Amino acid sequence: MRHPSTRRSRRAAGRARRAVIRDRARANRPHSLASHIVARGESAEIAKSVSAGLRTAAKKLGLAGKAGRTRRTVDGRGRLRKVVRYTADQFRAALAVYRPRKQAYVAARTRLLAEVTA
Repeated sequence: MRHPSTRRSRRAAGRARRAVIRDRARANRPHSLASHIVARGESAEIAKSVSAGLRTAAKKLGLAGKAGRTRRTVDGRGRLRKVVRYTADQFRAALAVYRPRKQAYVAARTRLLAEVTA
């Protein structure tokens, strides 16, 4: 039987603490609308379509996300793309205004609202 304060268990506890801190910091940073959606379990295809509708909803509300750039690697070459990142509160506000017509997107919105308000 190993002693509870072995080096391995101390390192594991430290990793767990760092992961919690990293996750908290990441949650407070702005993300693209699609990233918010994918992080809540929707597919990339649904995220792509719903995020387009959320951008329109954000414009209606006058929400201005934070402009940024990201590197998209295609064929081994990193290309810069302009992105707009939104905070979790901005995402929640746009989601409340968003009214999709397609049944799949209505269901996705319902799931996302349940996740965001929980």
